Amino acid sequence: MKILWVFAHPERRSLGGSLMTEGLRALDSLGHEHRTSDLYGMGWKAVVDADDFGGASHERLFVGAEQERAHTERTLSEDIVREQEKIAWADTLVFQFPLWWFGPPAILKGWFDRVLVQGFGFGIKGPDGRTLRYGDGGLAGKRALVITSVGARASGFGPRGIHGQLDQVLFPLLHGTFWYTGMAALPPFVVYGADRLSKAGHERAAAGLRERLRTLHTARPLPFRHENGGAYDDDLVLRPELAPGLSGVGVHR
Repeated sequence: MKILWVFAHPERRSLGGSLMTEGLRALDSLGHEHRTSDLYGMGWKAVVDADDFGGASHERLFVGAEQERAHTERTLSEDIVREQEKIAWADTLVFQFPLWWFGPPAILKGWFDRVLVQGFGFGIKGPDGRTLRYGDGGLAGKRALVITSVGARASGFGPRGIHGQLDQVLFPLLHGTFWYTGMAALPPFVVYGADRLSKAGHERAAAGLRERLRTLHTARPLPFRHENGGAYDDDLVLRPELAPGLSGVGVHR
C-alpha cells in the first residue's frame, strides 16, 4: 500500500511524535510505501487567501470558484499542489493529531481548507449531472484513518460519557470531510489519558498502533450511507423507513 501520513503536532518529541516513529517503522516492516507531511515542521500556512490561487481574478474573493479556477488552470500555490500530488499517489491517508477542543489543531483544519479544493476533493459532477459526494467524489477509493490522543479517560468518551461518544465527536471529520470527498473512514485509533501515560501505557499504545496498521488494508470502514444510494430523498433527508423514530448523526450509519 501507499500511505500518506499527515502529522499535526508542534512537538516531535511528544507522545504523538514517538507514535509516528513507531507507525512509520511498522509500515516499513510490512512492506508499505509511505510519505509524510509534518505540518508544523513544514511551517504549513493554515489560512485560505487570494495568494493560494495566483491572485484572485475578481475584486471580491469567491473561495470555491477561485479554487476550482486555479485547480483547472494549474495556478494553485506550489505547497497546495505538492500535497495534492501526495494524495493522488496514496491509497490510504493517515491523519495524526492531538484532540484539542474536540477537534484537530487549526493547522490541520487549514490543510483541509487549502488542499481539498473545489474540483479536486469536492464539487465534482457525475455523468448524470449529480454532485458526487458522501461516498463518491474526488477521493473515492481511498481510505482514511485518524490517530488521535486525548487527555481524558476512555469512559468520558463512551456512549454515555460526558464528552460525547468519540465517533460522534469526530463526525464532522469522519463523515463531513472523509466520506464527503469519497474516502472510506476507518474506525479511529485513540490513545486516552495521553498526558498521564506511563511507560507501560506507552508500550501498549505502540503495540496497539502496530496492530492497527497491520490490518490497515483489511479493516472494515465505518458503514456510512451513500448519498446517491437511495437512502436520502430529494431534500437530502434520510427516508423515514430507515432508522425510524431516531435522529442525530448516528442515523447516517
